[in-house]
Amino acid sequence: MAATTRREVMRALLDAYGRTYAAEARIPLKDTPQPLYRLLVLACLLSARIRADIAVAAAQELAAAGMRDPRRMAEATWQQRVDALGRAGYRRYDERTATQLGDGATLAAERYGGDLRTLRDQADGVIASLQRLLQEFPGVGPAGADIFLREAQAVWPGVAPYFDAKALQGARALDLPTAPAALLRLTDGAEPAVVAAALVRVALDKKAPQAVREAARA
Repeated sequence: MAATTRREVMRALLDAYGRTYAAEARIPLKDTPQPLYRLLVLACLLSARIRADIAVAAAQELAAAGMRDPRRMAEATWQQRVDALGRAGYRRYDERTATQLGDGATLAAERYGGDLRTLRDQADGVIASLQRLLQEFPGVGPAGADIFLREAQAVWPGVAPYFDAKALQGARALDLPTAPAALLRLTDGAEPAVVAAALVRVALDKKAPQAVREAARA
């Protein structure tokens, strides 16, 4: 595929899918404790085998119920967490996830003082260390750590560019390069977090690659 055509595909991709999951969940992402914790919750929810839109809705329901920081999440009853997840349709995993969120909130409060910037500092900017520390939270496995870092790179520039396996799967589906620097050169300055999220959305939707190509040709 010619470079100009790849640029057109990238433009069509970003026009159709260029939105982070944090933005979709209405998390005003900043390098401050509460938004970072809400992003961790979202990463946990997205890790389950459940539709992304349901996980995003569940994150919004938890926030609407006041569970926006580790203290409030831990203070909420297990049933309150289950009910919030249920209102979003997050039913298959609601009981297990409610327990994981409570235990994770306690861990975040006790080990990091509710501030995930402390986790970042403990990792000293080493990606493998960040992944390992994130996976110590219940419900956050390798995929969850990838989700968190893929989104957090918007406010943690030391992590960027972060394109995990799922994002690169989307790039291959569109015949785009898989080297982060080569991908970003096609974007005319788009944020890496936005590009990565768009590629993930393509990877998760079998109809998306064809739709993007058709839009690029239009």
